[in-house]
Amino acid sequence: MTSSEIDLPADYVELLEALRTRVSDARIQAQRTVNTLLIELYWSLGRDILARQDRQGWGSGVINRLANDLRTSFPDMKGLSARNLQYMTAMVRAWGGMSPNVPQTVAHLPWGHIRTILDKAATAEERNWYAAAAVQYGWSRNVLLNMMMNRSMERTGAAPSNFTRQLAAPDSELAQQMAKDPYNFEFLGLSGEVAERDLENALTSRITETLRELGPGFAFVGRQVHFNVDGEEYWVDLLFFHIEQSRYVVIELKTGKFQPEYAGKLNFYVALVDDMLRRDHHNETIGILICGTKNDRIVRYSLGRSTSPMAVAAYTYDKLPPGEQQTLPDEDHLTAALEWAADTQEAEGKVDG
Repeated sequence: MTSSEIDLPADYVELLEALRTRVSDARIQAQRTVNTLLIELYWSLGRDILARQDRQGWGSGVINRLANDLRTSFPDMKGLSARNLQYMTAMVRAWGGMSPNVPQTVAHLPWGHIRTILDKAATAEERNWYAAAAVQYGWSRNVLLNMMMNRSMERTGAAPSNFTRQLAAPDSELAQQMAKDPYNFEFLGLSGEVAERDLENALTSRITETLRELGPGFAFVGRQVHFNVDGEEYWVDLLFFHIEQSRYVVIELKTGKFQPEYAGKLNFYVALVDDMLRRDHHNETIGILICGTKNDRIVRYSLGRSTSPMAVAAYTYDKLPPGEQQTLPDEDHLTAALEWAADTQEAEGKVDG
């Protein structure tokens, strides 16, 4: 009798799935435990070496000899190179000096992540921010590197907003962390003149990269989301839901320079979504207007009397490779061209304001 001919009990499938989940969870926990023990070992090695470097003025020759002797003693163990020993001392120096205990955040990071942060972070604030974010959101090493190269920390929460006036603390602080400035749309591969609908198409066709740039917690709801208000039709450019904050996020796109009337339209859309889609257990809907360029003082005046919580941010292609950047027109020329394209489409009825 083959295994396929066995008369299985009725709950076999459920049991198998439960056991698979248990084994998978145990393997993940084991990997985390091994990683934590490895980082604790590296911390202790780095601390002892650093103490003697500071007291006795060890040079690179001593580190090289130490690495060779350790690898001779443990030939099957990786990670004992002279370069890695130097990273171990750098880790201890960066996070806590001569403390015997590894900081909790660092202990939960893979060694490759720690090396990346040590290489790319210029300040203690950056090291701590990226380490905490990588642990909290489970970033891979490549995602971590991308976030650091794109200055995610500097841009997070930087957009002018009226959140502190329209939302109670700490809700306002949480909402502010959603609004980057500027947003980096390098991954879209756009250059030259681009209309708002083209930008919208590009963002939705590369939705994985778009969600990553927006930040953790965003879920895509739809584009050109339709609303009917007593026979009049309206379309929201992009609608998202933030899982962690349990709120809808309306995003409007403008490829040209920010104009005060844009705030009024976004205010209307936020109120619309808040009334028609928001449920009692949801937090207040917020709006983010992403535009080509902006004057922060004009933005603050425009948001000052708005009744909906909103922020205004710019976007940039600044991270394009140098060769591609040279093909772009200068900022004034590009802004004028984008505004002309948007105005032309609006006049033809192709773009919803």
